[in-house]
Amino acid sequence: MEESLKMRGSLLSLISVLATLFIFYPMEASARIFIDINSPFSRKFAVAIPEFRNTSPQGSSQDLGEKLSRVISNDLDLSGYFSLMDKGAFLEGNREGEALNFKNWSVIGAELLIKASYSSVGQSLEVDLKLYDVYWGRQILGKRVLGETHRHRELMHRLSNDIIRLLTGYDGITMTRLAFVGDATGNKEIYLSDYDGHNAAQLTSDKSIVLSPRWSPDGKRIIYNSYRDNKGPKLYMRDLSTGAVRTVSGRSGLNIGATWSPDGTRVALTLSEKGDSDIFLIDLNGNIVQKLTDHWAIDVSPSFSPDGSRMAFVSNRAGGTPQIYVMNISDGAVERITFESKYCTSPSWSSRNRIAFAAVSQGLLDIYTIAPDGSRMRRVTSGTGNNEDPCWSPDGRYIVFSSNRNGRYHLYLTNEGGDHQRLLTNLPGNQTAPSWAP
Repeated sequence: MEESLKMRGSLLSLISVLATLFIFYPMEASARIFIDINSPFSRKFAVAIPEFRNTSPQGSSQDLGEKLSRVISNDLDLSGYFSLMDKGAFLEGNREGEALNFKNWSVIGAELLIKASYSSVGQSLEVDLKLYDVYWGRQILGKRVLGETHRHRELMHRLSNDIIRLLTGYDGITMTRLAFVGDATGNKEIYLSDYDGHNAAQLTSDKSIVLSPRWSPDGKRIIYNSYRDNKGPKLYMRDLSTGAVRTVSGRSGLNIGATWSPDGTRVALTLSEKGDSDIFLIDLNGNIVQKLTDHWAIDVSPSFSPDGSRMAFVSNRAGGTPQIYVMNISDGAVERITFESKYCTSPSWSSRNRIAFAAVSQGLLDIYTIAPDGSRMRRVTSGTGNNEDPCWSPDGRYIVFSSNRNGRYHLYLTNEGGDHQRLLTNLPGNQTAPSWAP
């Protein structure tokens, strides 16, 4: 009986601890502000983010709060949904014991207010964040996250995603990652980074030319071309969890421009072993499953539709100039969809059924998007150097691309409208050929 009572007491204590950790806030109020990200007329909402309050024991890092604030501010800015308010206009701070007066925020035009505190002890970090609707004067989100201090960016990305999901109904891109080609070492190698370009780390060390990284649909593998061992370009696959690398296609001639099928079981790429440069479908052991194009012209850069039934690709079959075509996989029917430029390349098919590509206009490459039937073409970049290698975010709402608008090539982020372009990488050398993880 006594043992049973002890067990019951332990269980009640555990429930109490869980309640403290997970039911820290009352039920969140529904937000008055709802951002319709599907509307072409959506506006940005003014958000105020005072400095994070430090509740750490004496002697802990005082500049950590600034780092935390910068990450979440950058996340919200990159989303394109928010306008960050100048801290110099704030009438109220975030000091301990300071009463929250919503009039101090509404009078300066704030619509949303984020107040947060953090505590750092050793390698542990705890961040407590509250989001307020200034107009209604109420809290609409409360979150507490725990983690390691050196992974503070990841914690902030999680909180940013919670805010975006609450106000839009959809997850954002803050938890995604990028792969790209960089030449900081003097050789072209693959690098991985967070979606915002931070935490970049070199993945390959082939000491050669490495090109065209592409994430698998499950995010666990990357295929790429390499001239390692003075041979190539061969197609390789790297397992990101084990680091194991193996050859997928090492035929003579070209093995280039590979892309994954949506189900992750096959790869489309250009082979030239028998002379013509055609697009083939192969399995992950390199066995040819299907010849997708059969033409005397050069066919490259395949990109599948979300359901895998169609494929966009580049061909010079129309008078020798590269153009974008769309093929029905089932019957091989091909339709040209670009006509406005004499040079179109690098198609990328989004999850929302738009195709991004690069095309020459007035001597420079720019990013465009187009419907798969060739209608509703939109220009994304203009008058800012060469803009190349477009790749869609997993949600189909953003495009990452490389641009030399400031001299060297770096990665930039934009929405489809092109009115919200932001620099992501500013690393030594050039950064090109981005690929977005699912």
